[in-house]
Amino acid sequence: MLEVGAMSNTPTHVDIAVVGGGPAGLMAAEVLCGQGFDAHIFDAMPSLGRKLLMAGKTGLNLTHAQNFEAFLTHYGAAQARLESSIRDFTPTDIRDWAQGLGVETFVGSSGRVFPKDFKSAPLLRAWLHRLREKGATIHVRHKWLGWNGDALQFETQGEIKRVEAKATILGLGGASWPKLGSDGVWTRVLGGKGIGVAPLRASNCGFDVDWSDHLKVNFAGAPLKDVKLSFAGQQARGDVTITGTGVESGPVYTLSAELRDVIEHKGHAILHIDLLPDKSLEGLTEALLRPRGKKSLATHLKRVANLAGVKSALLHEVLPPEMLENPIRLAGGIKALPISLVAARPLTEAISSAGGVMLDELDDGFMLKALPGVFCAGEMLDWDAPTGGYLLSACFATGRTAGRAAAAWVKPNP
Repeated sequence: MLEVGAMSNTPTHVDIAVVGGGPAGLMAAEVLCGQGFDAHIFDAMPSLGRKLLMAGKTGLNLTHAQNFEAFLTHYGAAQARLESSIRDFTPTDIRDWAQGLGVETFVGSSGRVFPKDFKSAPLLRAWLHRLREKGATIHVRHKWLGWNGDALQFETQGEIKRVEAKATILGLGGASWPKLGSDGVWTRVLGGKGIGVAPLRASNCGFDVDWSDHLKVNFAGAPLKDVKLSFAGQQARGDVTITGTGVESGPVYTLSAELRDVIEHKGHAILHIDLLPDKSLEGLTEALLRPRGKKSLATHLKRVANLAGVKSALLHEVLPPEMLENPIRLAGGIKALPISLVAARPLTEAISSAGGVMLDELDDGFMLKALPGVFCAGEMLDWDAPTGGYLLSACFATGRTAGRAAAAWVKPNP
């Protein structure tokens, strides 16, 4: 784990406190340092950016290079509130910012933007180094407890410390991967202050399916290679992993918000999987109608459609026998295999969380209307987006907006 050095002494007075050392908080601190403030960053963990480091284990997806107007649509109902911030710090700006840290980026075949070495540690290390050089002070092992009067209250090494700040920026994350620092406890603190907070829910997550024991034992962990998922008019294509509890991976995450919402409302959702997306229904039907002779269905499927292994097993898992024996209906099942999802995986397993501080509780600079001088940024706001660079992009952008607004609050322009 990337460490940041020994904990500094807790100050009693600061101009601006940044609570949370994730992408949003660090970006807010960078803005403050750029305007001459001695930003103080407080984080509960022994080091900063732990979730960012974890994301980098499979390749740090910084942003996405698609058409910008299309990029914005991935924020759904929150687009109108986030758009100004994201336009102020676009995917192109993010790539330039990373370049300024000495981290070159590239655009993958899917349009996703990654560091050339895929890793997050070099970027985080350079970022923290630049922040310290610009005057930021980092206080680790400081768990925020809320306020005592007007003062921030932290627990650190068995003691309770009070810090008075002219402005506070909260970048406390959601509640996914709580062992990395974002445990969602802040929802009770702000809720106790009368702030509207939408319940935190799993997003970019896997889903449970009531698989048979046969499928669990023989195919848990097996990938469905190059399939196309469809739900509620949306589609996603790629590899999907069959797990002991259900399904997961990138294409599932892309549709997870809509799937989750329907499951919460109806108790289940039917996800359709095209097992052979490059074959037309007509062509597949024609192939399956070829004489089978004494060959088994499994052999026939492999010979005429190159369909075998976990894909063949999934057909037998889901489709009734009479449908398997009818080539026309079987072709329809292969092109749109209905999988009943019964629950989202727990929030602690999710890549991100939906819900958080309701956006109508905030002004245009993300200051809480009910708590003047307190700003919020990042995943703790009530917005949702799929993986693909959209999550980090909005965290960076809202952190910058909150940093600028806090600076103006403390030192207004004449």
